[in-house]
Amino acid sequence: MPTRYHSLVADSSRWDGFEFRPDDIVICTPAKCGTTWMQMICALLVFQTTTFEKPLDLISPWLDMLTRERDDVVADLDAQTHRRFIKTHTPFDGLPYHPRVTYIAVGRDPRDVALSWENHRDNTDLEKLIVARANAVGLDDLAELYPDGIPERPDTQIERFWQWVDDPTDPTAAGGAASLEATVQHLATYWAVRDRENVLLFHYDDLKADLAGQMRRLAAHLDISVPEELWPELVDAATFERMRAGADRIAPDTTHEIWQDNRQFFHRGESGQWRELLDEDGLRRYNARVAELAEPDLVRWLHREAQLVP
Repeated sequence: MPTRYHSLVADSSRWDGFEFRPDDIVICTPAKCGTTWMQMICALLVFQTTTFEKPLDLISPWLDMLTRERDDVVADLDAQTHRRFIKTHTPFDGLPYHPRVTYIAVGRDPRDVALSWENHRDNTDLEKLIVARANAVGLDDLAELYPDGIPERPDTQIERFWQWVDDPTDPTAAGGAASLEATVQHLATYWAVRDRENVLLFHYDDLKADLAGQMRRLAAHLDISVPEELWPELVDAATFERMRAGADRIAPDTTHEIWQDNRQFFHRGESGQWRELLDEDGLRRYNARVAELAEPDLVRWLHREAQLVP
């Protein structure tokens, strides 16, 4: 049985009984590692146009998310006639497995993930998120998920960083946690199966350094042929600047207005932001913690000390 991941925002059990199509694509990236970016890339490759009839999160819904009724999300997916690409933030061990479905995970330097979470939390309209959840699935499970209430955020950025790094909460426990452990363990589940032909790993920094090359790599794996003259336009549409400009239709769940500012969802998109926060002692502390959580090869890959995944 798949492991269940259940939090305020998502519940992986919503995958139970989902009927895959053989060419489905499941985008399985940890939060703040480039999920929306990969959804946009898949949309551009599948449709081979830069304009879509619906917002991105309706074309590529997050099946696990608790702000819509599951039946409505599944009905939308069942009605799609194009190649489907579905979002999830669930680790590999929490998903049903189909050998002909493609699973895509994107890794990112966890220190940058932590700072991206900082912006994410600041930009979230928690009241509207709770209202959307209440309307879709209710709130009866919150007492079980958070018996001591939702944890408070520390006052300073550096305290919030270390809370995220040191949080010992088991990622599979009810309520879960956004933490270094959750991010690393999520990616470890895909790292362990990276040799399977239908599991693809990308790195955020590789997408930044060579977006065109990485999009071509994905197209080849998905057996999607793109006319050569279309490539410049498609690659340009997947840049951070273009996505930020189209945030009202590209940012996730804008229907429920859960962001203070849709454009702010695409905050900076930079790598190495953590260097502004950590001194040498902080870096040693972080390195010791991450070494406790993942095998050395994965740690090196996440921090760009390894080559591109073939």
